[in-house]
Amino acid sequence: MTAPLALRAGKVSYEGGSATLTFERFLRHPVEDVWDAITGSDHLERWYMTKALIDGRKDGRVELWSGSAQVHVTGRILTWDPPRVFEHERIMEPRKEIPSGERSVIRWELTPEAGGTLLRLTHTRLAPQMAVQIAPATHALLDRLENELDDAPLGDFPLKIAEVRSLYPPPGR
Repeated sequence: MTAPLALRAGKVSYEGGSATLTFERFLRHPVEDVWDAITGSDHLERWYMTKALIDGRKDGRVELWSGSAQVHVTGRILTWDPPRVFEHERIMEPRKEIPSGERSVIRWELTPEAGGTLLRLTHTRLAPQMAVQIAPATHALLDRLENELDDAPLGDFPLKIAEVRSLYPPPGR
């Protein structure tokens, strides 16, 4: 049985002109399986809906093409410590939806625990307006990751985003 939505919610914190997203999820799967799901191209294509090229090493490149618009994200791998830590830049050139582009960092940390793995995802250096958009999508993607690992149906991504959006209000609310 899945925990109530609010208990699975991430945290959005704001400091200065920057925002940070933090999510923690306990996954009932070994750390090696979770690592494969967050770094393996076949898995990423299913649950993350992304074509991925990951040069698995420190200073290696990450290239992602996501969604129907094939939004292109690039970056350098900052930390590569299989199967524990994968940290990379997330760089998007300016476009209509993101006029200033994006230069943020995503860190995946996996800790083996009895019966599974604690996943901690931290997404830093986000513009506050981007954090408000990305937080519900990240929540929905982590639900899809869990479904992928459980061999369960992945569910409707836009519907899940709509379902969790109220958990991530804009700053000041």
